[in-house]
Amino acid sequence: MKLSTRFRYGTRLILELALNYDQGPVFLKDVSNSQEISLKYLGQIVIKLRSAGIVNSARGAHGGYYLAKHPEDIKLSEIIEALDGPFILVECIDNPEKCSRNEGCVTRIFWMDINDKFYNTLDSITVQDLLVKKIKRSGSITD
Repeated sequence: MKLSTRFRYGTRLILELALNYDQGPVFLKDVSNSQEISLKYLGQIVIKLRSAGIVNSARGAHGGYYLAKHPEDIKLSEIIEALDGPFILVECIDNPEKCSRNEGCVTRIFWMDINDKFYNTLDSITVQDLLVKKIKRSGSITD
């Protein structure tokens, strides 16, 4: 299983905005340059994050993007849901009718448990947690 590039890049974008939380909006092109992510791809990501209420934008010469909430109020689970939809490890968890073997399927119960644990982990990590780790490391923001 791999996390999507969209989620990984979106998390890096959010972390960059968190680093500038009290300093005003950030130009997407600056994030693109510092994170080495295509500006066009970031544009697609930021649209979804705005729709989810995680990011806001300001127009004008001093415009750009900024977090809509404090970093401690944004969970990784929100970011993955905004960018990739609900986190479902295997299809039978969400749609048991898709599998003719779902009745009494021990592996489905196992997948549901793993899915819940993974989601709960994402739900327990905030952008503030990432920010603290970043500041402690004081290295570059990478995935």
